[in-house]
Amino acid sequence: MKITVAFLKKYLKWFIFGMSLLFIVNTFQNNWSTIIKITLNKKSFYLLTLAFLVTFFSHIWSALVWVKLLQMLKHPIKKTWGLKVYLTTNISKYIPGNIGHFYGRILAISQQGISLKIASFSVLLEPLFMANSALIITLLSHLIRTDKTTYNFWLFIINILTMLIGLLAIHPFFVNKILFYLKGIKQENVQKNIYLEQYPKTILLGEMVFILLRGLGFILTWMAFIPISTFQFFLLLNAFSFAWLLGLVIPGAPSGIGVFEATIIILLKTENFPIQIVFSTITIFRLISILAEVTGAGLGLLTKE
Repeated sequence: MKITVAFLKKYLKWFIFGMSLLFIVNTFQNNWSTIIKITLNKKSFYLLTLAFLVTFFSHIWSALVWVKLLQMLKHPIKKTWGLKVYLTTNISKYIPGNIGHFYGRILAISQQGISLKIASFSVLLEPLFMANSALIITLLSHLIRTDKTTYNFWLFIINILTMLIGLLAIHPFFVNKILFYLKGIKQENVQKNIYLEQYPKTILLGEMVFILLRGLGFILTWMAFIPISTFQFFLLLNAFSFAWLLGLVIPGAPSGIGVFEATIIILLKTENFPIQIVFSTITIFRLISILAEVTGAGLGLLTKE
């Protein structure tokens, strides 16, 4: 039984990655003739440049939120140090396994005199905040764009319950309990060792801004190929945030490559968007995202602690 579980853990992510890529390649081949007909004008390049700048700034913003999270967990660090560590390790997410950036941050924090267990937990809290934020934005954008023909009451209830569970998981009661256990703090010493003194709504809102910035970068990339209406704006934001969430939580390729793209294709095909626009957008947006992270890593290397 243990051998079977270990086998599944090892190869499941590669199976998901392979199936996602197979689906993308097959869809791409079937629509190649229409994709190559797309042209860009001067306005398109302005929008793509803006998409890059927004995406680049989103990573800087995310780094600042991470620094704030560490400070709330009683790990006071300088913003310049946090920016440097976050931006330089961010590019490591493209290493197979999708944990290189976590390892780099855990190692950097532990070198500041913080125990490895506490460092690991504080770093792994960030994706939990991100997942909650992406789910909230997915639900809100869905409610804004929903009409009576697309509304599914039970699916909405399931999403709400999932969100509530996620929001409870970051409550100080549970976070502090885990931190106390990891650090070996006894019950009588709890009061003077409180980590999160109140619900971390600032971090949650900060991560929501990060997801919104990433979504805006995606939508600006889309607008470089075709204009959109207000209704379509929220539809695209809904699809992006949900696809980004799946790319974060489902084991697969580095940085959600494959899972994110496959989800976007499936969601937007059901909305009858032109498939050539969908493909062009996800391809260019992936390139913009990588370029933004490489630029951020370069900025991090130039940053003095």
